[in-house]
Amino acid sequence: MATSKKKKAITDEVIVSAYTDFCLMNGKKPNSVYEFVKLNNMEESDFYQYFASFDFLEKQYFVTMFNYTLELLENNEAFQNYNSADKLSAFYFTFFEMATANRSFVVYMLKEDKNPLKNIGKLSNLRNVFIDFSLSILEKPIKLDQESVAKIQDKVIQEAAWLQFLSIFNFWMHDESANFEKTDVFIEKSVKASFDLAYNIPTQSVIDFGKFIWKEQMNGMFSKS
Repeated sequence: MATSKKKKAITDEVIVSAYTDFCLMNGKKPNSVYEFVKLNNMEESDFYQYFASFDFLEKQYFVTMFNYTLELLENNEAFQNYNSADKLSAFYFTFFEMATANRSFVVYMLKEDKNPLKNIGKLSNLRNVFIDFSLSILEKPIKLDQESVAKIQDKVIQEAAWLQFLSIFNFWMHDESANFEKTDVFIEKSVKASFDLAYNIPTQSVIDFGKFIWKEQMNGMFSKS
């Protein structure tokens, strides 16, 4: 008596893997969820069990990268004893190492639309979790008793941390150095300069970071001319 084949379990990882392959092989996202599931021997209910849309899937992709990065760091006993600057640096190094391992799809998502704002919008969910993380590890430069003023300071810290994260993302996307070594240098100098600006008297680190950015911009201009 013939036995029916047991259907392979459809997990969120299976869906994301299939979606990644489709986008990279075709240079665009599927026309519809219906088309996508039929091509991959799934049901629509399989997809909607985890994702409301392709856009939501892409937003959650970055959150998953963040969560995995944080999990790796928190499982490292040494990380718990790092100071704020070292914790932030460790996060950046680990996150962008993971981004590099998935570079083709990450770059595809952030360059897919002609409107840059729509591409940046895919990082909105990542922004929320990153801001919570940054507030949990960054010390306040000034101890304030007035709640309303303290909230403003928190907001400034949040936005500054997020802008730094975006600047690293942008540098990494355009980095053409071997093994993306210049991104590591950018992270190191960016974190050092930002902490000196926030917590100390600005020092040579700020000048060094400015020189590094200027040099990279000049190299980029002449290499394209």
